[in-house]
Amino acid sequence: QVQLLESGGGLVQAGGSLRLSCAASGTIFSINNMAWYRQTPGHQRELVASITSAGRLINYADFVTGRFTISRDDAKNTVDLQMNSLKPEDTAVYYCNAEVRHSRWSDSFDYWGQGTQVTVSS
Repeated sequence: QVQLLESGGGLVQAGGSLRLSCAASGTIFSINNMAWYRQTPGHQRELVASITSAGRLINYADFVTGRFTISRDDAKNTVDLQMNSLKPEDTAVYYCNAEVRHSRWSDSFDYWGQGTQVTVSS
């Protein structure tokens, strides 16, 4: 019922920047939390950054604080992740996540994007 489409991944040299974007579409009444996670082979998916509606509460993982910035546009149901000063250890598949309510009376449901590869070369 809801699709999350990510874009913006790719290959960049250490110290460079990338901007990831995620757009939610489908049956959406509201979106509470939106977030970016990342995962490398053999490891669990980990939270990178999260943001609640209207940007009231933003949370960053310690390993990206000061380098990454999360933002969202509630009117467009989008969330972006600006990644600066990238390091080789940031190499991972990055996933968009959204907590979506389909109507005023529904519970929230978790949705995930398909993932976008970010590769940082040394």
